[in-house]
Amino acid sequence: MAETGKLKSLALLGTGAVLGSVSTVFLYKLLSRNIQFFGVESQQKVSGSYVVVIGLGGVGSHAAAMLLRSGVGRLLLVDFDQVSVSSLNRHAVATRADVGTPKALCLKKHFSSIFPECHIDAKVLLYDASSEEEILSGHPDFVLDCIDNIDTKVALLAACVRRGLKVLCATGAGARADPTRIRVADLRESTNDPLSRAVRHRLRKDYGIEGGIPVVFSLEKPKAKLLPFTGPSGEDENPSDYQMVPGFRVRIIPVLGSIPAIFGMVMASYVVTQLAELQVQTEPIVNMDVDHYRLLHQRLTEHEESLYGTAKEVQVDVEEVMYVAKELWHGRSAWEHSAKDVGRGMWRSVNELMLVRWDREKPATVSNLVLLKFKEADEHESRTLDDIKEKEPAFFERVTSVLKRAELEFLLQLF
Repeated sequence: MAETGKLKSLALLGTGAVLGSVSTVFLYKLLSRNIQFFGVESQQKVSGSYVVVIGLGGVGSHAAAMLLRSGVGRLLLVDFDQVSVSSLNRHAVATRADVGTPKALCLKKHFSSIFPECHIDAKVLLYDASSEEEILSGHPDFVLDCIDNIDTKVALLAACVRRGLKVLCATGAGARADPTRIRVADLRESTNDPLSRAVRHRLRKDYGIEGGIPVVFSLEKPKAKLLPFTGPSGEDENPSDYQMVPGFRVRIIPVLGSIPAIFGMVMASYVVTQLAELQVQTEPIVNMDVDHYRLLHQRLTEHEESLYGTAKEVQVDVEEVMYVAKELWHGRSAWEHSAKDVGRGMWRSVNELMLVRWDREKPATVSNLVLLKFKEADEHESRTLDDIKEKEPAFFERVTSVLKRAELEFLLQLF
């Protein structure tokens, strides 16, 4: 056992040598918990990656800081704005001494004192069509959109889609207070967020982009609106008269500093796990209440009694039905690849869904139930798994993979 532990230590130290060029021991200590979590090869992928963070305010500064501390090997930090006194309540590293300095340079200075082995480039630059090539060239492994201006945000997301770049978009973090409502989902599924709604509309209208972009957003309805703009005289004035950059708002939205910080941490966690190729299943956005899950459980029981004469093979309760319907099938038929119904549409869709056994030779457990529409369920009951495998191999493989994950997740809960 002692020899095994020694070999593991040597392997980890060897990883430190790969990850940096100055101090192997220091790098090992800095990233040891990541290495223990991801494993050597996965951490090497993180450390060999290049990430671009655009927008370095309350969200972007925290996202960038945690990417740095996670060992990302190369960072490009982009923001045209300066650190202000009012931003100190939510910025990741800025101090009073940094007020008036560009946010990008502020982060680079502090980051260099934390992890000088990371290659950090900072650009005091506004993202637009003229700066696209300068910012997005170099084949970044991920782009983080932490911009709060709709025009710039839409242009960036469209450019990333056009270039085939992986991008993660942050939506509105202001005027919210509940960290438990923060989610990661496809742009099509974001709700209760005016910024998401506007971005979704503009991308569809101007670029024909329907979805396929992951976003971090809050299910919480905003607690406040933009405050009226007051000029030096104390009177309400036209905010456009004070804009340094056309199209950027100068009115203030109330912000609880911890919420944008959590947004940034969520973004960093998502990106790092993606870079490490760690499979993480994000919580689906399924707007159903407990009564809907009870209804699905009742339908399953009645179907079993009708088909088999008994419901004794139903080995799931309402809570486990909730797991199957929500976590495995995201509240929609197993035949559907993406969300079409969200919000009230999701509530209506449950009226035509039911759970049935995938393999009729096995009992109705969490790892042997699929969510199907009524007609699909009838068709499924008339076919064999061999027939499905032969004629719909992609569907067969996808369902099998999902059910295997359910089996493994529930097996882990037993220990």
